[in-house]
Amino acid sequence: MAIQSSYGRNFVADDVHILDIASNENWARRAADVFAAAIEASVRQRGRCVIALSGGGTPVPVFELLATYDLPWQDVVLAQADERLVPIDSDDRNFAIQQGMFQHLAVEWLPFPVNDLLQAGSDAEMTAIIDGYWLKLAGLIGEPPIFDLVHLGIGADGHTASLFPGQDLTEDLRNYVGITPELNGHRRISLTRPVLDRAQMVLWLVSGSDKAAMLGRLLAGDMSIPAGLLRPSHSVVIADMDAARQG
Repeated sequence: MAIQSSYGRNFVADDVHILDIASNENWARRAADVFAAAIEASVRQRGRCVIALSGGGTPVPVFELLATYDLPWQDVVLAQADERLVPIDSDDRNFAIQQGMFQHLAVEWLPFPVNDLLQAGSDAEMTAIIDGYWLKLAGLIGEPPIFDLVHLGIGADGHTASLFPGQDLTEDLRNYVGITPELNGHRRISLTRPVLDRAQMVLWLVSGSDKAAMLGRLLAGDMSIPAGLLRPSHSVVIADMDAARQG
């Protein structure tokens, strides 16, 4: 898929990421267009598109636009890159927001089993629940797992998905899914680096001046931040002008 920058600044950073910079006003549309092209390419080449979505507020305008596109939604499976372990009616639950935006489309859903995990009585029971979930997902994306498309963002601390600085899960190269310790009042479940790196395509959506410093470090391959540890084979970064200003 050919990516054309709105400002002619399409280039490969550190031989890892293709950077596409859009105006602030056009960023969401540009990101939705690239997202849509990736879905169409995957369905055309492999007959389906299994996507892992990240949470947070950044992708909301992109998803709202994307949900209006005429795409082969019946061949799309929406999973999650990460999620907070909170009840479904919590404002912190990413899935409720994601489902609300795509609920009118003929997509298949395979979210993390958060409700079951919240009811688990032990770590062993949580492990069994995660293993059961992974068996379902592996039936779609294989073993080792290969998502057709993974959407990621980057936090002001350099985290991506729920891989945070200084946490064991960020360094976990054996498991495909893991749970974080409590952070800001709740634990999280997340895909790990071995899964993210194997994706057919990783699409980073980055906007806002508060992300500028970490975007620069991501593009430089800074391995001191979690996002900088990832080395997917095909990585596209859609950034707005505010995020792209490196000083």
